[in-house]
Amino acid sequence: MEPENIILDQYILEQANASKPKICFLPTASGDADSYIERYYHSFKSLSSEPSHLSLFKPSTRDIEGFLLDKDIIYVGGGNTKCMLALWREWGIDSILRKAWECGIILAGLSAGSICWFEEGTTDSYGDSLDTIKGLGLLKGSHSPHYDGEENRRPLYQTFIEEGKLKAGYAADDGAALHFIDEALSNAVSSREHASVYWVEKKDGLIRETKLPTKYLKHNT
Repeated sequence: MEPENIILDQYILEQANASKPKICFLPTASGDADSYIERYYHSFKSLSSEPSHLSLFKPSTRDIEGFLLDKDIIYVGGGNTKCMLALWREWGIDSILRKAWECGIILAGLSAGSICWFEEGTTDSYGDSLDTIKGLGLLKGSHSPHYDGEENRRPLYQTFIEEGKLKAGYAADDGAALHFIDEALSNAVSSREHASVYWVEKKDGLIRETKLPTKYLKHNT
């Protein structure tokens, strides 16, 4: 959700079978920050879509399940992953998102909104340093966003996997995206020329990082 670079947002919309997809933003991880919600509308109103959002601090409906399951796309924002997941469980959003996934609704997001779909990942939710966290488990393995954007992400993700604190998994540079269909990685794309995704695992006692083919979308605009 970068107003000056909407390539990935456009890519997400293109996955829906609708000329004007209904997309709902979940800004829970940011505490439903007004500035974040405004940035979301600024981006998606410039594209062919019907944007809406769901605030858990100021809910616009009691029928949250009906509201979310009516969308073509659910887009989760960044922020504090731990607080987001705790609030989701309190409100039943975790169960609703699983239903949405089973119904074929597109699930997307960045940072916390990317970690949450996996079994586990890395998070700065605790404030002073990176730690591990359990996600919703729709996708197997672990995940680390911001792989090139934050100094400690790459070494700590690899250390967590090496020590057995995390399963093998996928890492993504800022501006890179993992596109899963069901539980299988279908595609990797980016909005920045040198952004990539990686498969990171421990094999024969050593950490191995495999750079995966990543398509730079700017060439198609």
